[in-house]
This record gives sequence, structure tokens and C-alpha cells, in this order.
Amino acid sequence: MTTEVRVPTLGESVTEATVATWFKKPGEAVAVDEMLCELETDKVTVEVPSPMAGTLGEIIAAEGDTVGVDALLATLIEGDGAAAPAAPAKAEAAAPAAAESSGASVDVMVPTLGESVTEATVSTWFKAVGDTVAQDEMLCELETDKVSVEVPAPAAGVLSEILAPEGETVAAGGKLAVMSSGAGAAAAAPAAQDAPAPAAAPAAAAGKDVEDAPSAKKAMAEAGISADQVTGTGRDGRIMKEDVASAIAAASAAPAPAAAPAAPRAPVSADDASREERVKMTRLRQTIAKRLKDSQNTAAMLTTYNEVDMTEVMALRNEYKDLFFKKHGVKLGFMSFFTKACCHALKEVPEVNAEIDGTDIVYKNFVHMGIAAGTPTGLVVPVIRDADSMSFHAIEQAIAEKGARARDGKLSMAEMQGGTFTISNGGVYGSLMSSPILNPPQSGILGMHKIQDRPMAINGQVVIRPMMYLALSYDHRIVDGKGAVTFLVRVKEALEDPRRLLMDL
Repeated sequence: MTTEVRVPTLGESVTEATVATWFKKPGEAVAVDEMLCELETDKVTVEVPSPMAGTLGEIIAAEGDTVGVDALLATLIEGDGAAAPAAPAKAEAAAPAAAESSGASVDVMVPTLGESVTEATVSTWFKAVGDTVAQDEMLCELETDKVSVEVPAPAAGVLSEILAPEGETVAAGGKLAVMSSGAGAAAAAPAAQDAPAPAAAPAAAAGKDVEDAPSAKKAMAEAGISADQVTGTGRDGRIMKEDVASAIAAASAAPAPAAAPAAPRAPVSADDASREERVKMTRLRQTIAKRLKDSQNTAAMLTTYNEVDMTEVMALRNEYKDLFFKKHGVKLGFMSFFTKACCHALKEVPEVNAEIDGTDIVYKNFVHMGIAAGTPTGLVVPVIRDADSMSFHAIEQAIAEKGARARDGKLSMAEMQGGTFTISNGGVYGSLMSSPILNPPQSGILGMHKIQDRPMAINGQVVIRPMMYLALSYDHRIVDGKGAVTFLVRVKEALEDPRRLLMDL
């Protein structure tokens, strides 16, 4: 019997990958779940395990080939001479009929969640046990501390068992559900619901050697740790790359001080209690709370303020916004001006774009600009990479695209990592003045606020000008007061006379 090995689902918005490495050659015996090859996408590395024990037949996609989702990678031939003794001929004849009458069991696994993310919470099941599903139809949605991840059906069939109900926390590589695939899946599913739990696997199977993920082996070798120091979360206890990262982090982390006891709630009367509503915090909200508090506990945070006259920026925007939209297909907003002004100021005050690593200061010769965005589920900060080398229209396009995907919960992990400086615009909600909190390990964050007409003294005359308060929160361990004030003044100067940005002044 020949089985096809196909490209698995690669993740949200990822449609193709490159075959990086084949670990097996045609004719070699492979065990079930043994790694056959490794695929590389523009975001993650995906390992392709063997769906069964057998012999690798033909490699269809060679190393270096680009393949799409569900493309054929190779073929497998069932049986490798090491399998159990063959059954009598009568039993062999009956096997095909049995395969046609009942669907094969397919496990629905937790997909790769992203760099450094090891667990997620099952937020919603879109299908119930017994429902028929098509291949790649959404089965459930997982919520991590940063993004939501949709889990598609790996094959067409019937959902026969849900192992992780809504609200349960699952590890990367864990099993979510079991499906019955094949022609007889619909008929087999109801019986599967009422059938008793299957007997435990034979002891011999439990004792078989488990092949760890090749990327995990490489990571262990680089870190100088052995397999017995790592707890595997893959199938049958396989050690995955994420398990190695978790073990390294646990070993290097200093013992955390005992957490201060939570402040007790004020007494609540029975009448008030009946009118309260208790809702569990989402993982994203818990992470936001933890990171903001960690920022206050770690950094020596201080905020300095200034104000900017928006007259020139608003006049320039009004003059060119129609032509800008006609040529570039995107609206000219204020964020591109602020992004450009910050990149300009960061070149003069590089410590605001740096971070502390132990006893070292790491200066960044580039600007990956984080743009804080409010979403229905909480605050996220998509990162615009190399913003210092981008044009106005490229910045506006990036902000519009990432902002829309942030609101839809479609941002990937990679798009929210690696920022060197952040801009937060509380003005869109009407904020007149605030002190933004740092986004570790960054050393600076600029707070924008509401534009409000105010009387100002200009050349001895009182005139009405559109004014905005600016706030720079910075880590005083690395940024001195002089540097912080200089940075904010340079931003103010660039916005009050936008021509300075064109002349690099």
C-alpha cells in the first residue's frame, strides 16, 4: 500500500514553503512520526513527520523546491520487513473491505504557535462531535497570550472526539481532537461516540524508542544539554524545539521573588453580588497586565513632556492629501509624519533606540517602529521593520495593513516582535495628556495626544493654534534627562517645520 506525504497547513496567510532538508532517502525504513523532511517558510520552520511506518518510496519535491500547501512531497510504502508477521491470507483479503467500511483515525494537533509560545487556550469549537467537516475547514480557535490561532481540519471526515474542550490549556504539539476520515466516516462517527474508551496501547509500544525532532537535537547540542534535562511535549514524549527553549529558559531564570498577595476585595453585599458579572481574563489581557507591571518593576521609568504646534503638518497634509491618495492609493495621515520625525530624532539620540542586555548596552543601527493599536481583545503592537528607510507612503501602507489585521486578530507572532521604539496614539480616543508605559526591552515610547485649539503667544500676539501634548517615557538607566529632552525637542522641531525632514536637519 502506498501513502502520499503532503505539505501540512503552514499557518495563517502562509501559502508556500521551501524544502530545506530531507532526513531520509528513498528505500530507507521509517517509523511512524519519524521526521522525513523540514520545510522553511518566511516565518517558521515546519517539520514533516511520517504518517506511518514503512519505506520511503519516491521523493517528489527535492531540497530547494518551493511547494504549496497540500502539495505532494513524497510517497511511502507500507511495511519495511520489520513489521509484525503477516496475517493469514483470509485476513489480508478482508482488510481492504474493512478500510473502506470505516474511516481511518486522524489526530487533530495543536499547530506551531510561534517563537517562544508553548501553550494556548481553546477559546471556541466551531464543530461538535458527529459533525461532518471538509478538509481545511475551521475546527476550533486557540488563544495564546499574543494572537488567536485557527485550527483547520487536516482531512475531510467526521469529528469523532473532542479531547480539549473550550477553556482548557493545551501545549504546543498536544492533541485537540480525533477525526474519522474516509468513505465510512459518517457512519462510523455515531458509533464512536457511544463506544467505550479504547484499550491502552500495548506496553511494547509505550517502550519503543522515540525519535526527537531534528531541530530539537540541534538546539540541545548548541545549548550543551542532554535529552534527560528536557520534558518532551510531542507525540509519545518526543522532544520538540519549543521544549528545548523552555528548558533553557527555566534553567537560566533566577528564582522569582514571592508574589505579593493580591489585595482583598472590599466586602460585597448579597444584593450587589447578584448584580455583578465575573468574566475570566483572556490570555492576551493577562499578558498585557503582566508585561506592563514587569515594565514598571524592571525599568527606571521616567516621562518628559513637550507640546507641538501642528499648524504646518496639518497645512501640508491638507495640501497634498488628495494627490497623495491618487498616486499611492492610501490616505496621508499624521502617523507617517510622527514616524519620520522619531526616526530622525533617534539618529541623534541613539540611546533611546537601544536596550540593556545584562551589563551591556545594545545600540540598534536600524529602527523597527512599533505602532500600538487598540483591538477588541486588547492592546497589540505590530512592528514596522526598517521604518527609517521607508517613504511616507510605504509607512502609511504598512500602518493601514497591519492595523486592519490587528483588529481582525490576524497578526502573526513575528509581526509583533523585534521592535526598537514604540509610538502610542491615545489622541484617537480623546486623551489630552498621559504617561505611556515602556514596552520592554525597549528604552523609549512616544505618546501622542489629542489635537486641541489653544491660545498661544506668537511674536507678541495671542493666536489660536492646533496644539498637541507629547510625552516620552524612557528608561532612566540608559537614557539621561538631557538625551530624553533632546529627542523630544527634535521631534517637535521636525513636526513644526516638516521641511527639516526632507533636508535631514
